[in-house]
Amino acid sequence: MIDRLDAALRFQQEALSLRTQRQSVIASNIAHADTPGYKARDFDFSSTLAQSVERGKRAEGVSLSTTSVRHLPGQASASGIDERNLEYRIPMQSSIDGNTVEMDTERVAFADNAVHFESGLTVMSAKIKTMLSAIQQ
Repeated sequence: MIDRLDAALRFQQEALSLRTQRQSVIASNIAHADTPGYKARDFDFSSTLAQSVERGKRAEGVSLSTTSVRHLPGQASASGIDERNLEYRIPMQSSIDGNTVEMDTERVAFADNAVHFESGLTVMSAKIKTMLSAIQQ
């Protein structure tokens, strides 16, 4: 039963987690807008999400240890991005100090990511309400 609930919410959980991480990367770019030589970074959200969901289906992740035979075995996913998955943005206009952060691009990416995060929360909330309604009947 728990496996079915986990499977039903896995996609939204992974998407929200990656949206949070992407927001952090974009915020870091904005924070370094005046840092000479800083290279703006980002990651391809759709391909990273697909890899994360596929990794979850194969049950790769962190194995949880139990201290009693009565404990349920658990599996935690090792979702997320690391420095190797981050790509450098190619600037549309070069700057003299070598900084590749373009504030207009960053602001648009930040707002777009925030809107997608909010819509993901709305979808997940609706799924949970549907499940609670089915349980109560």
